[in-house]
Amino acid sequence: MEDPDITAFVRYLEGEKDASAHTVDNYRIDIRQFCEEQWGEGATAPFAWKMVERLDARRFLIAFQKMDMAPATTARKLSALRSFFHFMVREKRVEKNPFKGLSAPRRGRALPKVLSAEEAVQLLEAPEKMVGVLKNDSVIRRAWKQYAGVRDRAILELLYSTGMRVHELVELRESQLDLLGGSARVRGKGKKERLCPLGSYALEALRVAMEARGSVAVEQGWKVLERLPLFLNRQGGALSVRSVERMMKKYVVACGLNPELTPHSLRHSFATHMLNEGAELRAVQELLGHASLSTTQIYTHISIERLKEVYERAHPLGQNG
Repeated sequence: MEDPDITAFVRYLEGEKDASAHTVDNYRIDIRQFCEEQWGEGATAPFAWKMVERLDARRFLIAFQKMDMAPATTARKLSALRSFFHFMVREKRVEKNPFKGLSAPRRGRALPKVLSAEEAVQLLEAPEKMVGVLKNDSVIRRAWKQYAGVRDRAILELLYSTGMRVHELVELRESQLDLLGGSARVRGKGKKERLCPLGSYALEALRVAMEARGSVAVEQGWKVLERLPLFLNRQGGALSVRSVERMMKKYVVACGLNPELTPHSLRHSFATHMLNEGAELRAVQELLGHASLSTTQIYTHISIERLKEVYERAHPLGQNG
């Protein structure tokens, strides 16, 4: 048996509103879905419409938002329930419309793909584990394979250690590095320069890669090492952004990680992990080379673990035990 209030609403739609059969069917489905959410799938009519509160309405919308419904679908369900309760108030069947003034939750900006700390370590260690030097390789081929392994490790370490953009990395020259002081002078957007601190792992990876680069240059007969790009391709030129993307894709797949991860994901991971460990937002902004703090704030949304930790430490009711 259909709920008498729903039946009355359907007659109202078909009569006074002259709604199409398609609209009526959809509205009936939407109202029934609310009933199932509110009172359970086995609930039977008549329903206690007077007991529905604002919180119930919000809970219904959030439930469908979590199901990743299309915005248009969520908006239609909201419109159906708002219209139904508007009718119920008009007919004095209920006192208030719990859906009045509610808007469908906005779909937020897509969050960047980020590696966990464990995934980052797995990815960074992959290049040297996949070198694949063969016994019958020539001296030159063996030297190149060994260089490519340590080069790739240094690239990944540098991206994760500094959060620099890929195009900033491929344009790096040896003269921009201060290995003793542990920093790199990076030219970012608008040719603005910033200083990026280098972590101990990145520094060690760079030293190893630069030493191997020197050996390859000697084997290949490439002269004037100081003028060569920091990271070489097979012809002795600079790696392209696309080359770095393909290189990382190879290791991501080999590690069984999310195939959507890109070199830019290491920049996202750098920022997220920094915030998770307590870094100030302004400091992360400077390190990333963001002109606006609002650009950096996207990373606060993916640092919820850090926020929970702060809450548990600082709030009197958040502490366990």
